[in-house]
Amino acid sequence: MRRRPTIRRLAAWLAAQASDPTASLWLVIGFAAAHAVLWTLILINLKAAQDVHMDVAEAFAWGQKFQFGYGKHPPLAGWVAGVWFMIFPVANWATYALAMATLGCGLVICWLISLRVVDRRRAFFVVVMLALYPIFNFKGFKYNPDLLQLVTLPLVVLAYLHAFEKRSLRSGLWLGLAGALALMTKYWVLTMIGAIGIAALLHPDRLKFLRSPAPWVAMVTLVVAMIPHLVWLKEVDFVPLTYAGDVYGLSSRAQSVQLVLGYVGHNLALLAVPVALAALALAWTPRWWTTLARQPLAPFTRAWSRGANASVNVSQALNVWVIQIVVAVGPPLGGLIFMVYMKTDWGISLFFLTPLALVAIPSLRLQKMALFYIAAIWLVITLAVLAASPTIAAREMAANPNGASGYSARSELARELTQAWRTRFHSRWAVVAGTTEIGEPMTFYSPDHPAPFTPGEIWSSGLTSLEEAKRLGFIGICDSSDSRLPVCDAWMAANADNAERLAITTQRFFHGQPGPAIGWKVYIVPPAK
Repeated sequence: MRRRPTIRRLAAWLAAQASDPTASLWLVIGFAAAHAVLWTLILINLKAAQDVHMDVAEAFAWGQKFQFGYGKHPPLAGWVAGVWFMIFPVANWATYALAMATLGCGLVICWLISLRVVDRRRAFFVVVMLALYPIFNFKGFKYNPDLLQLVTLPLVVLAYLHAFEKRSLRSGLWLGLAGALALMTKYWVLTMIGAIGIAALLHPDRLKFLRSPAPWVAMVTLVVAMIPHLVWLKEVDFVPLTYAGDVYGLSSRAQSVQLVLGYVGHNLALLAVPVALAALALAWTPRWWTTLARQPLAPFTRAWSRGANASVNVSQALNVWVIQIVVAVGPPLGGLIFMVYMKTDWGISLFFLTPLALVAIPSLRLQKMALFYIAAIWLVITLAVLAASPTIAAREMAANPNGASGYSARSELARELTQAWRTRFHSRWAVVAGTTEIGEPMTFYSPDHPAPFTPGEIWSSGLTSLEEAKRLGFIGICDSSDSRLPVCDAWMAANADNAERLAITTQRFFHGQPGPAIGWKVYIVPPAK
């Protein structure tokens, strides 16, 4: 009997903190920090048997040399990684901390967006829904440009809602800078920028916005801020666009349809998690089973009511609804029309507005207890996963021992080759030559952090060159299990004819469980004399 009054007091306290103009900011920051720390610990356990993902190692490699672009993508992801690892050690746990810090920042920015649309209580509810969205927890383990968009795209939406409301020169300046920052993350953000433009044109107050300086100042600011990157693009002959066309263009309509359906199904399944848990929090009542017996639909209808709702700014909600609909529908349709290889990960950055779009429905009534219940659901799930994470990691490796991408012990290879180079030449290992999947992990795990050179890729990162590799010497690596082995062997024969050749096998053991044994063909090319 004591438990219910205690729960009600906690619920009242949480609602009061979430609604207070001063305390609510610290509540959200504290929640985002706790989420980031707990999920960093979870990921450290879950990934204990694995090397970091190739995307993470690639971002680290980019960050070793600040440029205006890195072959495949604009530079912001590399810049952020470069700054991060100036502060933190180059270790697996630091990459998971970077990913979760990125998502924590995204949660706080999404709360600021929500305040433009709903009251503070609903805004905190939105933040907890996002924390339950798998993209913001276990699916967010790898830091890369897709994940960084969960900071830059919310900033664009926040700047747009501010500019739409203020319609001032300054607000247009901030919108333009936010748009440029997003474009410096990944060109995919054009989908969100286009959706914002459509929302502005469809809104009943569009003429007020379009007659103000805000949209025009934003456009000019964006172009001016992008000039250094545009100059770089021209200098490299627009290589990122070549990369996108070569890698993601399809010739099969049937394959395009299959990939689009996979993309839609994957992202709907991920969104179903926070939506279902939020519905549970809204429907939950003490002794709900007795109510369910008398009125089966009561738990689901009690949260809905007609009439005006002062908790929702309908004008700004309309912007959010249109933006979310456009970015949900537009990319799959574009993928079908233009036969694009639709990766499921492209949806990572496009659905952070979905919880807000749902919570902003005016007929939804959000009770204090619902706020407590969804926070409790988040806490229980997070602590349960934290407790189970070591067991999950062990069972995952036992079930998939030959998962070469995760368990192939590239870290051991990097350390062994570093020692081999230093023993022979008594100098720093400067360049590694191999595929992206091989080279970037060497850059991350070797204490010398050699610059990666990717033979045969016109969209290579530009961190080094073949001329520099031959001058400084390099280690070339071919994966004997890779289907591209003949191509790698041919390149090494042409460019490493004076190399010392080694055959190295690496294998990782975790809790007594062996990972795959991978054979590497290694070519050690000495520095030019």
